[in-house]
Amino acid sequence: MKFQGLLALAFCVLLTGPAAAQDKKDAKGPKQGELKSSLDKASYGIGLNIGGGIKRDGLELNIAAMIRGLKDGLSGADPAVSEKDIQAAFLAFQTEVRAKQEMKAKEAAVKNKKAGEAFLAANKKKKGIVTLKSGLQYQVLKQGKGKSPKATDQVKTHYHGTLMDGTVFDSSVDRGTPATFGVGQVIQGWIEALQLMKEGDKWRLFVPSELAYKERGSGQKIGPNTVLIFEVELLEIVK
Repeated sequence: MKFQGLLALAFCVLLTGPAAAQDKKDAKGPKQGELKSSLDKASYGIGLNIGGGIKRDGLELNIAAMIRGLKDGLSGADPAVSEKDIQAAFLAFQTEVRAKQEMKAKEAAVKNKKAGEAFLAANKKKKGIVTLKSGLQYQVLKQGKGKSPKATDQVKTHYHGTLMDGTVFDSSVDRGTPATFGVGQVIQGWIEALQLMKEGDKWRLFVPSELAYKERGSGQKIGPNTVLIFEVELLEIVK
């Protein structure tokens, strides 16, 4: 997490002022049925987002200390910690979090690499799977009769992208709208496959991480060294 992210978190926490100024007897917060007004629901939503972000980022925070800081800020009480010490703590915390995230990413990269190699090795033995020199694998689901695009062409496609466990990370099919883009503007596995396909073809692609997002991954769902699976239908070459 970046230092700016910590400041944003602190800013979001301060936005919960009206709900945070509860007496001790309300420390557990209102029950679900008591969240009736827009203020109640918005306050709860802010807290839910903050909590979800803390959990998602794997942050280890002292919640009691965070609530104390919130209350002191709202009441105007003298800070229990100097501004200088807070800034130093933010920097130390940032360094610690980054180190943990880097270690976690390295462990995931090794794990995903082994899992991906095992998956592709088993997959290439299945009937109908074609494996290219690059390591890209594909299966023809429907054959078209049109032309094949070049790297400089624009194409319109329908696609559905999943991880090996079936998790959907992107899908024009689910959105109900085909995607148009340049052949040379996508991941390497797509660039190679699209130039082999013909208009009307529908293929299932099994893309090694080396032909996708490699060790960097992409977004929340695609981790480092992750094999990607796509069902791609080449609708047309866009003139």
